[in-house]
Amino acid sequence: MNWDDLRIFHGVAQARTLSAAARHLGASVATVARRISALEAALGVRLLDRTPSGVSLTPPGRALFERITTAADVMDGIDRLAATLRNNDWYEPVRVSATEPFISEVLAPALPRLLELEPALRIDLSATNDVVSLSAREADVAVRLAKPVGDSLVARRLPSLEMGLFASREYLAGRRPAGIDLRGERLLGFDASYGRIAEVAWMEDAGLAMAVSVRSTSIRALLNATIAGAGISILPRLLATSRPELLELPPPLPMPTRPVWVVTHRDLRGVRPIRAVRDWIVDSFSGGTRPQ
Repeated sequence: MNWDDLRIFHGVAQARTLSAAARHLGASVATVARRISALEAALGVRLLDRTPSGVSLTPPGRALFERITTAADVMDGIDRLAATLRNNDWYEPVRVSATEPFISEVLAPALPRLLELEPALRIDLSATNDVVSLSAREADVAVRLAKPVGDSLVARRLPSLEMGLFASREYLAGRRPAGIDLRGERLLGFDASYGRIAEVAWMEDAGLAMAVSVRSTSIRALLNATIAGAGISILPRLLATSRPELLELPPPLPMPTRPVWVVTHRDLRGVRPIRAVRDWIVDSFSGGTRPQ
């Protein structure tokens, strides 16, 4: 049985809907549902009843929820205490969790500056779309696109991630970007795995949802498909503006932005290596993205 599955179940039981829990945890709805199913399979009981309006706890689910609330506080407290006691002799790598574009496009190029300031530092850069538990020490610092909920975490707002509409020169075939009517074009976009995120909502609000012919959970896939000439896509300007093959199109509605947060656990925020990495992330994003 996976302890992180228990933690996600605890979050769903509190939020009462998979989508609300996913937003709070910084995960996709699909990931949350998969972890709940894995926990139910491991225990051999149904924990949640799923309805169109949300979820409710079954009798076994209520019993488990009551038991793990206390266990979660105890286990997280022990792990944080151990890490705090190592403050003066920190020998582990500082583990940073972020999405792959943030790792490759923002943090990796900024590594020389960090290693110059902290030559003895060891750092692990983990690229993942799944939520990680800072309380359970799955990461020491996380960059998230949703503000975490809970008194145990300290979150600092970073410059927002700006989005734009992009197409390749090959796809446009000489047409002026300003003259494009998106309703007659082939659009690429995100699927519903992460819920109604800003990019999905923008397509719906602009009346373009039915024009999306290719959907993906991967920003990289959408970027590469757009470069290859597959269609027009909403992409982070952080990734797309540096690609000479792409041109930015004027949008029919203001483009969305995504808030970005750097998160650490309250008990570890004073640990010097973690503080150094957090400050480096703040500096890297301030120079790597554009504020609203």
